[in-house]
Amino acid sequence: MKPQMVKKLLMSQIKTIADNAKSFCIDSERNFSRKRKLSMEKVITGIIGMGSGSLTNELLDLFNDSSETPTASAFCQQRSKITVEAFEAIFRLFSKKLCDSFDDQLPILAIDGSKIQIPTNPDDVDSYLPGTNGQKPYNLLHLNALYNLQHQIYQDAIIQKSKYANEHLALVEMVDRSLLDSALLMADRGYESYNNLAHIQEKGWYFLFRIKDGKCGIKQGLSLPNEDSYDIGFELNLTRKQTNKVKELLKDKNHYRLIPNNAIFDYLPNKNRKGEPTKFYKLSFRIVRFPLSEGSYETIITNLPNNKYPPEKIKKLYALRWGIETSFRDLKYTMGMLDFHTKKWNAYSRNYMHI
Repeated sequence: MKPQMVKKLLMSQIKTIADNAKSFCIDSERNFSRKRKLSMEKVITGIIGMGSGSLTNELLDLFNDSSETPTASAFCQQRSKITVEAFEAIFRLFSKKLCDSFDDQLPILAIDGSKIQIPTNPDDVDSYLPGTNGQKPYNLLHLNALYNLQHQIYQDAIIQKSKYANEHLALVEMVDRSLLDSALLMADRGYESYNNLAHIQEKGWYFLFRIKDGKCGIKQGLSLPNEDSYDIGFELNLTRKQTNKVKELLKDKNHYRLIPNNAIFDYLPNKNRKGEPTKFYKLSFRIVRFPLSEGSYETIITNLPNNKYPPEKIKKLYALRWGIETSFRDLKYTMGMLDFHTKKWNAYSRNYMHI
């Protein structure tokens, strides 16, 4: 899609939300009830288009250096009347419209997180971090993003304050609420989790995760060949129950695995009554190990079929994941996500939901 068409699509979604202003105002009866220079559409457009200049200079650009340019104070007052949900709605409508225009047989997505340092505010205790070793205190947010690698756009995002940052919960939420019927989701080692893989499997998607190559993580306990490279399929039955019969089954390490009660796994009950039958959850996957360079190896867990995706293709696919890393760099430094015009948390949320 041409840049002009993308801009036109974005502006149409902003107008859609502004036309329904009462649903996205702090005070639906009073806010934006009169005609002003700073309409909801103008304020939202200004926020999304802001660069690294001062608020006054950004307003001058927005109003083309007109003598009718409102003051920074007036803009802040109007901005404070708009809810975070307005920007979330624009982001989701815009992303969906773009994705609907794609004709991909299998969308290729990546998920990752990035830390965002914001202006210091000790009153925001959920994001405030005291400095250590002479470092000044600071506030930190965590951006979780679902990124389309083929078309280089963000399809979903969740912003968390540092105290409650949890990439696993963010992955589960974004996967579960996605409207895509099928997709391939790639992630780095930090997302290695039976629960994450199960949610993707239940969604009907494919996963391709880099996992720990040593004797820990999902590989731990599996009987794997003593070879540098391999491609082995597994059907692992997960359970929380520990009866004598189950303990015998668990000796078959490549087919049965115990999930501790304190580990998050949404598809098995945390507690099992003695008289109830043992519940199992079957997770199907391959573990693929291949060389990267001399003495360096990568281990991948995936449920892609091996007849269509041999190790050579898996290796090329995973290399695409780097696209989300470069997207964060562009987002922060090229597009100016680190340029702030407020110290209020709600305004940060508005600012970030247009990624």
